[in-house]
Amino acid sequence: MNLFNLSDVTKEFGERTLFQNVSFTIGDTDKIGLIGANGTGKTTLFKMLLEQESVSGGEIFRNKQTRLGYLEQHTNLSSDKTVLQEALSVFEDVMEMEAELAEIALQIEENGSDLDSLTRRQHALSEAFAAREGYTYQNRTRSALLGLGFTEAELSAPFATLSGGQKTRVALCRLLLSGANLLLLDEPTNHLDLKAIDWLEAFLRDYKGAFCLISHDRYFLDKVTNRTFALEYGKITVYEGNYTRYLALKAENEKVITRNFENTQKEIARLQGIVKQQRQWNREKNIKTAESKLKVIAKLEDSLQAPESEAPTLQFSLKAKPGGGQDVLILSDVSMSFGDNPLFSHANLTVRKGSRIFLLGPNGCGKTTLFKLILGALSPKSGDIRLGSNIFPGAYDQTQSDLSPDKTVFEEIADAHPHLTQTEIRNTLAAFLFRGDSVFSPISALSGGERARVSLAKLMLSDVNFLLLDEPTNHLDIDSRVALEQALEQYDGTLLIVSHDRYFINRLAHSVCYMTKDGLTLYHGNYDYFLEKQAETSTQSTQPAAAPVSEGKLSYQEQKQKVAEARKRENDLKKTEAEIEKTENRLAEIDALLSDNAIAADYEKAQVLTEEADALNEALLSLYEKWESLSE
Repeated sequence: MNLFNLSDVTKEFGERTLFQNVSFTIGDTDKIGLIGANGTGKTTLFKMLLEQESVSGGEIFRNKQTRLGYLEQHTNLSSDKTVLQEALSVFEDVMEMEAELAEIALQIEENGSDLDSLTRRQHALSEAFAAREGYTYQNRTRSALLGLGFTEAELSAPFATLSGGQKTRVALCRLLLSGANLLLLDEPTNHLDLKAIDWLEAFLRDYKGAFCLISHDRYFLDKVTNRTFALEYGKITVYEGNYTRYLALKAENEKVITRNFENTQKEIARLQGIVKQQRQWNREKNIKTAESKLKVIAKLEDSLQAPESEAPTLQFSLKAKPGGGQDVLILSDVSMSFGDNPLFSHANLTVRKGSRIFLLGPNGCGKTTLFKLILGALSPKSGDIRLGSNIFPGAYDQTQSDLSPDKTVFEEIADAHPHLTQTEIRNTLAAFLFRGDSVFSPISALSGGERARVSLAKLMLSDVNFLLLDEPTNHLDIDSRVALEQALEQYDGTLLIVSHDRYFINRLAHSVCYMTKDGLTLYHGNYDYFLEKQAETSTQSTQPAAAPVSEGKLSYQEQKQKVAEARKRENDLKKTEAEIEKTENRLAEIDALLSDNAIAADYEKAQVLTEEADALNEALLSLYEKWESLSE
């Protein structure tokens, strides 16, 4: 079943045409990645599907059975509820049914009047409640919030106190549970750490409906999409497959178009030579031949498809300041806290010259704070931070706090590097796609991607040999990310980078450094290697614990006791997992039973089953908490 059908759709803003003659369909099982450079009209296309923007030409046909859910890139939600209550508000109709069922049960218990009518209403309501998965909605909501990175304690926090990123995550949770059969997701991985992105990937892979998502996260696109809509040169080209498949198909198409274009041009040139020759002979037969060849030429010119001209992309290189010792940075048992709140401790790391290290870890673990400590903007609570001899650090801040809103793009570069001539500044800015009058745009008027390019331009001109980059690919489209990757691959200095862009990490990383509150763990490989080692560690942790090797510090009895405790925890974990599975299976059985008309019509049986489901749901929450504690 097609949920949408677009036919020759055009969108114009004044004299500017965003795209024209766009045609495609969205099926009810499509997993679509909508890609394209910033400013090409991806979000506008979403708003046209939502009927928030009108079409300038063509038609959009929406199936009556299409139920849309939309996640904006920037949300402005406000609420006086808690985080959990706000997420549960998507089930407002379910909660109303739940309250009415409780009221009916009370009336029946009190032998209220018109029992037949109450029983019929209870039966109908129970069916609707089960169809909306009313017996599991609270658990599913809690599980989704935890999967998206909220802690148990944060679920009861006031929604109004959340950051913009956290509010977006609550909005994403509501959307995923909304029951829509077509999700429109605009940059859904923004504000998510790697653990939450993994959870979202698993959710979308198992999602029964369709979705279309805008994303510059190539790793994410590869994991969850089966179709790619490329918005380029004012049109959409549909490719069957994920992002990597799109790259291969696009390369093949461009080769075919280029070859056909060149061959057709050669054929036109050959025919034009014949026409010229026939006209020189100027006989009746020759004139007819020339006219015939001219018709062929006209047909070939009409069918001629020229290769698309390449859109302008970032073109820059980074050069490190010469010199510097082999030991670029040494962290020795560094700890940091804010007041009485510890952030991390026992951070140890040695960064060698020329290495490319990616710093990963959950949101809030202190990665950005560690950068500030290294740069001297903050002082550690304890430990030692030492930069090597002749090491000059330069930083990229994901918030672009180094930019002055009241300056123009040109002034920002000129003031930071007063030794440059106007021509040198303009050439630099041209490499970062600021050309003509755009160099006089105020910083305050720039988009996130444009501000990122100004910050990168400043960094390129800096005389440094140790780059600390905090989420440098945020706000950049795919083409700009590729250009940044190429520049960093050729960089002859040292890199320490915080990033959630797994494609970016895989391409550049020599090592991955994982950060927790207990310190840093170094993995000598890229992101896939890091995942492999994490999986091995996880597998080993679920095996029965072996007796620790004595170092002369523990007595035999103490060692024996520790082994016994570890085995008990392992056994308790297995028992808890078995109880969770048993409880979830029984809840599924009850859900199926309550969907049976015969049982739903029997008030006493339905009431008993409903009470059992409530009790099981409470028990399941306790089991989840117990499992989480044992796993840790």
